[in-house]
Amino acid sequence: MASRTELRPIVKMRSTAGTGYTYVTRKNRRNHPDRLVLRKFDPMVRQHVEFREER
Repeated sequence: MASRTELRPIVKMRSTAGTGYTYVTRKNRRNHPDRLVLRKFDPMVRQHVEFREER
């Protein structure tokens, strides 16, 4: 059986606005095997932008 850290790894989400701002979250590899893309708030540009998973 897979351990908890293998099934839900910690991923770093980097802003696509080019500010270098990041969020840290966990994801379920079984449900989302490809890279995660979320729309979140970037306080540097004061807008909601896409954040992509960085490995």
